[in-house]
Amino acid sequence: MASSIRPSACPPAPCSAERPPVSGQRPARITISAERAQLDLFRSIPGDLAPRDAQDLMAWPFFSLAKSKRAAPIDFRMGETWIVVEATTEHGMATIWDADVLIWAASQLVEARDAGRATSRLMATTPHEILTFIGRGTSSRDYDRLKAALDRLQSTTIATSIRQPSQRRRHRFSWINEWKERLDGDGRPLGIEMIVPDWFYGGVLDQALVLTIDRAYFDLTGGLERWLYRIVRKHGGRQSGGWSFDVSHLHLKSGVLSPLKRFSFELRAIVRRQPLPGYQLALEIALGRERLTFQPIPVDPFDAAMRRVGYPPVENP
Repeated sequence: MASSIRPSACPPAPCSAERPPVSGQRPARITISAERAQLDLFRSIPGDLAPRDAQDLMAWPFFSLAKSKRAAPIDFRMGETWIVVEATTEHGMATIWDADVLIWAASQLVEARDAGRATSRLMATTPHEILTFIGRGTSSRDYDRLKAALDRLQSTTIATSIRQPSQRRRHRFSWINEWKERLDGDGRPLGIEMIVPDWFYGGVLDQALVLTIDRAYFDLTGGLERWLYRIVRKHGGRQSGGWSFDVSHLHLKSGVLSPLKRFSFELRAIVRRQPLPGYQLALEIALGRERLTFQPIPVDPFDAAMRRVGYPPVENP
């Protein structure tokens, strides 16, 4: 079967799009974008790679935390930092679960860089490789969900001052500039090619802007707890003294649409369950303000080794 390109909305860089044919007409001819023609193809590295996340994506509100479709934009301002995330009504905003694809991409790029291998923003892989890396199933339904995630990543646009030499400069991009699916004669997926934006690519290849995350992150089912893990990992790291945030500050940084009262209620439920791998959470009142504190849980070396190869931690009898 001929290749099909499945973008949903073209970002500033030229991209090719397949328009649905009018009845009785042949499909529009697919062309190669100017951007794609200038890039070498990076083929994914097989195997069990350590998951790495981009620190900018961990620290700021770039994704919807809701499982329902969100079309309302995120308009975040804090000091000199500003972020505007906009979505289409057709696909909705890219979610924190969709961001797993970017964690896969960051992990691939860092692994290749550390091995002295050439990298590129044009990345080729298979749906199976991405899905197994991020802990998903590999049924046809899972493939369809992956394609929907790629559509949201491609159609969501971001403008931000982060990592811009001048605060006046507006850098607008999508999480995926374009993506292409290859199918066999029976319509089964053979592979995927995607182009990640230079803003993401540049941040990932700067070693100071990437952190290794616990593979158990992919098992977190709630959007807020996933976001909490990323911000805790980014700010708390492995400091023995931990870290703390005003709950109202966390609410602002999350970019959620729910009011502070609802956010605090959901936060208290997470603290009761303690689902974040490697961290202990607590709520306290300081100077009349509610604060979330978190500290790293001491890691047993044997458990850490088992986690790295995919085994669950050993529980004490």
